[in-house]
Amino acid sequence: MTKPTMTRRALLGAFAATTVAAAPFTANAFGILRGAGDIRRLKMHSGRTGETVDMVYWIEGDYIRPAIQEINYFMRDWRTDQVHDIDPRTLDIMSASHKLLETNEPYMLLSGYRSPETNAMLRARSSGVARRSLHMQGQAADLRVAGRSVSQVARAAQTWSAGGVGRYSGSNFTHMDCGPVRTWGG
Repeated sequence: MTKPTMTRRALLGAFAATTVAAAPFTANAFGILRGAGDIRRLKMHSGRTGETVDMVYWIEGDYIRPAIQEINYFMRDWRTDQVHDIDPRTLDIMSASHKLLETNEPYMLLSGYRSPETNAMLRARSSGVARRSLHMQGQAADLRVAGRSVSQVARAAQTWSAGGVGRYSGSNFTHMDCGPVRTWGG
């Protein structure tokens, strides 16, 4: 009789289907979290769709493809229902920033991926929407956290010096992306 064995991949898959109470991280720039913790997690809610995700998406150096796919779907353009791959660097910035905020409240996702059509429509309504928005490349998210100010969320994201951070205090959200390091807004 042979003993059943659990492969590393099977173990990772099992962990991907569960949530973890704590996710330790301490890192910087695009090496965010590399070698600085075994687990990366995202906890988000969308008021637009009513959906919630609480997902471990990375364990011990490996992104978990089914978890990433679920996050991609969650962060889809809710106006057109189009799904696009979200850049894992953006997910890492979001995850690390959330950990710094020391809250159990999920992110409220206002905007993840945006189709070119949605971006053009929003641009026609507001001068604050970039023509070549990183949202259209799956590299940006607009977020808020209950109990945390726009400034607190922005400072957490800026800590990593890993992308763009925009403060939209009048609309009560923070923009995070994995593009060039820059800040704006107030």
